[in-house]
Amino acid sequence: MKRGRLRVLLGAAPGVGKTYTMLEEGRRLAADGRDVVLALVETHGRAATAAMVDGLELVPRAASTHRGLALDEMDLDAVIERAPEVALVDELAHTNAPGSRHPKRWQDVEELLSHGIDVISTVNAQHIESLADVVQRITGVPQRETIPDSVLRAADQIEVVDLAPQALRDRLASGFVYPAERIDAALSNYFRLGNLTALRELALLWLADEVDQALKAYRAEHGIERTWEARERVVVALTGGPEGETLLRRGARIAARSSGGELIAVHVTNPDGMRPRHPGTLDAQRTLAEQLGGTFHQVVGEDVPRALVDFAKASDATQLVIGVSRRSRLTAALTGPGIGATVIRESGDIDVHIVTHASAGSRFSLPNVRGSLGRRRLIAGAAIALVAGPLLSWLLVSFHTESSITSDVLAYQLLVIVVALVGGIWPALFAAVLSGLTLNYLFVAPVHTLTIADPRQFLALVFYVANAVLVSYVVDQAAKRTREARRAAAESQLLAGMAGSVLRGEDALQAMVTRTREAFGLTGVRLVVDGTSRVADGEPARDDRVTNIPLSGGAVLELHGGDLEASERRLLRVVATQIEQALEHGALARAASTADVLAETDRVRSALLAAVGHDLRRPLTSASAAVSALRTPDLPLEAAERAELLDTAAESLDSLAALVTDLLDVSRVQAGALGVSLAPTHLADVVFAALDELGLGPADVELDLTDDTLPVQADAVLLQRVVVNLLANAVRHSPSGERVRVASSSFRGGSELRVVDRGPGVPVERRDEIFSPFQRLGDTDNDTGLGLGLALSKGFAEGMRGRLEVEDTPGGGLTMVVTLPVADAATPPDTAADAASAPATADADPDATNETP
Repeated sequence: MKRGRLRVLLGAAPGVGKTYTMLEEGRRLAADGRDVVLALVETHGRAATAAMVDGLELVPRAASTHRGLALDEMDLDAVIERAPEVALVDELAHTNAPGSRHPKRWQDVEELLSHGIDVISTVNAQHIESLADVVQRITGVPQRETIPDSVLRAADQIEVVDLAPQALRDRLASGFVYPAERIDAALSNYFRLGNLTALRELALLWLADEVDQALKAYRAEHGIERTWEARERVVVALTGGPEGETLLRRGARIAARSSGGELIAVHVTNPDGMRPRHPGTLDAQRTLAEQLGGTFHQVVGEDVPRALVDFAKASDATQLVIGVSRRSRLTAALTGPGIGATVIRESGDIDVHIVTHASAGSRFSLPNVRGSLGRRRLIAGAAIALVAGPLLSWLLVSFHTESSITSDVLAYQLLVIVVALVGGIWPALFAAVLSGLTLNYLFVAPVHTLTIADPRQFLALVFYVANAVLVSYVVDQAAKRTREARRAAAESQLLAGMAGSVLRGEDALQAMVTRTREAFGLTGVRLVVDGTSRVADGEPARDDRVTNIPLSGGAVLELHGGDLEASERRLLRVVATQIEQALEHGALARAASTADVLAETDRVRSALLAAVGHDLRRPLTSASAAVSALRTPDLPLEAAERAELLDTAAESLDSLAALVTDLLDVSRVQAGALGVSLAPTHLADVVFAALDELGLGPADVELDLTDDTLPVQADAVLLQRVVVNLLANAVRHSPSGERVRVASSSFRGGSELRVVDRGPGVPVERRDEIFSPFQRLGDTDNDTGLGLGLALSKGFAEGMRGRLEVEDTPGGGLTMVVTLPVADAATPPDTAADAASAPATADADPDATNETP
């Protein structure tokens, strides 16, 4: 019997539309004349999904009982007996009830496929076995139902049902995914924007890897050897030298530029199995490659460039990163092109990046100013004189006649000029003297002697040497001017590079120190301020070659590993001035920051004085009036009136005490002198105490305090002040008849308390203002205090190592979220409850249904 085909719809999270898409595809196939049955579907109460079931043949489920609880599962035998062309089976990773033929639903699907039935099924990314631990680290929720990767990879077709994270949150907030009572908890826990984005990336990357394996199989099956650049694979060649770390980091940056980029490090060893010169360095680079998310490989090959290119092609690499050769130019000239040139020639479609590094010399260095011409040109000029001189003499002797003396002289003159152009004055003088003697010995009578018979011939020889000296002098001066121009350009490039580094937003001091080390070819540069190393680049010298450049303010610039010439010290003085200015700029910036703090403090003080002058006047006036009336002897007062005045005075004084306490508290918060005593605290105890203090009851507040909320590490007194302020604000801004909702939950090492109101809310652009002292957004009366409540609440929360945040309430309103660390982060939530006896919650596994032990 022909095996059926499996088609899997993969989603990043619940609610993206997998089941809906499966039902939609089933209806399309049925309309095309295919025999389609609905073997099992889970609508989760979603109206749009339930509507798609109409019109499809539904196979009744098989009922069973476990621990007195009625369960139902897919009736596998009924579906096989019905023998449809296509069966729709929802939730492929589901765990069947005890007593079922197979423990997992994907095993039921395997049996359907073996009977020739095509199956369309669904699965979420968090249920894939290889992703379960990653998903738990992201969401904090353990995954109880998983499916082996091999089962999914064996599917004939895998499709991603994708939905943008914010769009999914909007669907959830609109009630299309969960009922209203679960929306807030789901949005604040599993369905956070960051969680959904990470889950979406996991799903897409897993599918990309599956597509990559299929692409490799297709290329192997069809004998396609050429690389297809479907994704970036960066191979970094490591020699075991000190430049490896630089190459790995550059390769990691290249791979990170494209989503799904892969970093592969490779080291080629000799066939004799000899260890590299620095095995410890290579081991450290292996560890770094793994830390950067890459893999390390070691291959054997006698021809290193060929082995490297073969490995890159076998890995389907798109980029190959190698380092600049550490060989000198003389060595390269004697031994031919190095590995880099060979790799470039053999790489084909693979892009090759040759990265410079400290071991190959600085990326940028100032030219040497010793002498006008370098040693190489001197040697080259002398070599031309020694080699070309005898050859030219042999040639002229072979064709010499009595009338050819003029051409012989000009030929030797040309040789001297060529040597002067190449090697300068000293090789030219050598060539002039040598050619003059040769000309006298071979062509001037008496020949074969060094005797000059005619004084005019001696004068001609002097002119001959003078021409050589003049030509070589001009060449030497041109080389000198060229070298000076190169140095001036290099100095300008150094200063421009420093300025550019600062303008691009890099750390100014670090950029200058790095450029200084590169420009002067030093092993290390360190800036020491007040005896402490401020910034450094490179390694300190292992000998005594350390030059200290004093800077203003007691700072010192230490130069390691090089002796500087006078001209280099002149440029270094300019660099030192730039560093001094950067230090001064930093000091001014810190002073400006301090000034900003002082200005803010002054602003708060001014606001405080204004608030004191306005908001404290009413309780002071009321108390003063009441006390004055009580002290007036001529004013007859009855007992009830006296009691009323005493109550007014007491109420005013209590209000005055509360205002002063708030002022002192906000001063402590802003001064960083808040005293906090942390201890394990239950959120429910704090909430009930706050309700009692405010006199609020069930008619005012709806409580949703879950039993599995973990105790928090907090100061109970400060936390109660936070809750009192939040509840007071929420009740004040809630419409008449609308209750404030207070909910708690534990999530990823922390517990949250949410105070939800249905009031007008706060515009996004003004949310930061509500945490500033003396702000009363929307309040036009003078009976609401100084506007310190939320400022104090935020300060208290942060003082307890927590945070206070603002969110929109779905459907309108404002939600204040207090997040605090749990008292014992090592104690996980109670996840051992039997899933068969309790429905899944939004902050557990969102799609887990009917799982039994």
